[in-house]
Amino acid sequence: MKIEVYSPTIRRKEMDAVLTAMVADKIGPGDQAKFLIQIAKEKIKFDFCLALRSPAVALALALKSLNLEPGQGVIVSALSPLYYSRVIEDLGLKALYCDVQASTCCISRETVEKALASKPAELDPRCIVIHNTLGYISDTASIAELGIPLIEDCSQSYGTIIGEAENEGDKNLGDAVFTILGLEEKDMLTSGGGALLFSFNRRDGSVLRSLGDLPPEYGLPDMNAALAVVQFREASKNLIKRREIARLYTQAALRTRHKRFIQGTLGAVSQEEENQGEYNNYAFPLILEKGAKEVKAYARRKEIAVESAFENTLIGSGLVPSEQCPESYSLSLRTVLFPLYPRLRTRDAENIAKLLQTLP
Repeated sequence: MKIEVYSPTIRRKEMDAVLTAMVADKIGPGDQAKFLIQIAKEKIKFDFCLALRSPAVALALALKSLNLEPGQGVIVSALSPLYYSRVIEDLGLKALYCDVQASTCCISRETVEKALASKPAELDPRCIVIHNTLGYISDTASIAELGIPLIEDCSQSYGTIIGEAENEGDKNLGDAVFTILGLEEKDMLTSGGGALLFSFNRRDGSVLRSLGDLPPEYGLPDMNAALAVVQFREASKNLIKRREIARLYTQAALRTRHKRFIQGTLGAVSQEEENQGEYNNYAFPLILEKGAKEVKAYARRKEIAVESAFENTLIGSGLVPSEQCPESYSLSLRTVLFPLYPRLRTRDAENIAKLLQTLP
């Protein structure tokens, strides 16, 4: 049977929680969503949070809360999810596409400054949306020094730790005005659909509190919330399993000529400091020396799925001119993902490691 790239980690605990919610008198937004916010706050230490139906709703509310005017600009990575474009366009805003660092697949202060220097004269950027692509984290502190409000999307980076942290959900956040944690099928934590929108300080949290009376159609249903509660509780165990699989893959990949992205302590000056950084192993990407076609065909013969990492991104969907973001464009052609998820059987992980060792 073919080994797929993604598989949501849904076990008996998650299924029991959802079934319990289904037989309750109320399955729409209710007590389970409130309980989810309580559990998430214990892990992430935010000030205030909204549990919403989708990341698209979360992004739209975050942008509206910044009081942006029609025609003003929003800086986004060219490797951001495709839905970013629709949300920005629907609000009458203009996207300013930003390239990424080739070594991290994330935007940096340098790439943001370059995008600002080449922007149309009439465009007035008033927000930066930072998407922590494939779980790798941007240096938000240095980007925040530009004085433009930040929205951070941690949907794929939950559990990636920079520096000393108390738990798997705390990565010294706080530079962003608002933070989005998506709970979609392929996000690090899943509720089958939904998102948390939160802020770390009281000033910005008060803005979200003013949205507390949203219609129930905006809220996360209890069935989804019940699943997410278990996902938060099981996150530590799942992160350990991901780390074990990633170690096996990394040793195999070192024997190839293909490269990996880097995630360490940002600004580290010693090996000890570098070791404090820990990637959540959301995925196992490889930057191929050449195009992906040959590698995909080789893996297909072994009944192992290999996907393009950035097919459903802004640049992967053709919305961003290749010459505007050349690093992102190059990565979109050469970066592929291999199966990595906690439910992966040991035998399958070993077969994938063998595949990695022998990649063309």
